[in-house]
Amino acid sequence: MIEIIDLRKSFDGIEVLRGVNLVINDRELMVIIGKSGVGKSVLLKHLIGLYRPDSGKILIDGSDIVQTCGKKEVCRLRERFGVLFQGGALFDSLTVFENVAFPLQEKTKLPKRVIQERVSEALEDVGLSGIENKYPAELSGGMRKRVALARALITEPSIVLFDEPTTGLDPISMHAIHRLIVRTHKKYRFTGIVISHDIPQVFEIADRVAMLHDGIIVEVGLPEEIQNSENPIVKQFITGSLEGPIKVMD
Repeated sequence: MIEIIDLRKSFDGIEVLRGVNLVINDRELMVIIGKSGVGKSVLLKHLIGLYRPDSGKILIDGSDIVQTCGKKEVCRLRERFGVLFQGGALFDSLTVFENVAFPLQEKTKLPKRVIQERVSEALEDVGLSGIENKYPAELSGGMRKRVALARALITEPSIVLFDEPTTGLDPISMHAIHRLIVRTHKKYRFTGIVISHDIPQVFEIADRVAMLHDGIIVEVGLPEEIQNSENPIVKQFITGSLEGPIKVMD
């Protein structure tokens, strides 16, 4: 589904991505882990075209969205994405219904009745039936994340990106969001990419895990393979150890 090849990006002369290589298979749930500030969100923003790399390729179903796709084709590919942003990114002035319905109203010509049915179904999928007329300020942090997930899924995207979906949540809400991601993934069968540093909880939801460190992917594998890795960088991160160096050498 997605292949990232030698992706590089610098900001003000500081190289954030130093040659990222990663393959994400069709319909799998890939979790990308790593310390704060290593470029996980920067990588995600490249996938949806918010950033353009200095060099490298991003292939989606074989189409290079960096080098060969025209603007129209990139826009068409972008429509296949759903995104759950770190803060939810709900519109405070809109109701829950209006927030979830927004992508359908902007991108489709569906009749109001169909949009109402789709919104009701999406909210039911995330366990929030009956709150359509509430505003984001009236919801808890966990509920806002659920509403944002309903909005991300409303267009039935083939690729869904989750940018640290549990940031700021208490442990109970965090587990609830993780279970919700797994449940909606099973129902919609999208290709999912989750950016997270929730260790060890993310190992319970991932099909595979990749670790981004110092601008490159240092290891990719099944959850149990990453948990049992002998790579000192991976071991230090997942155990939270403060001992030893954590530096990748060229």
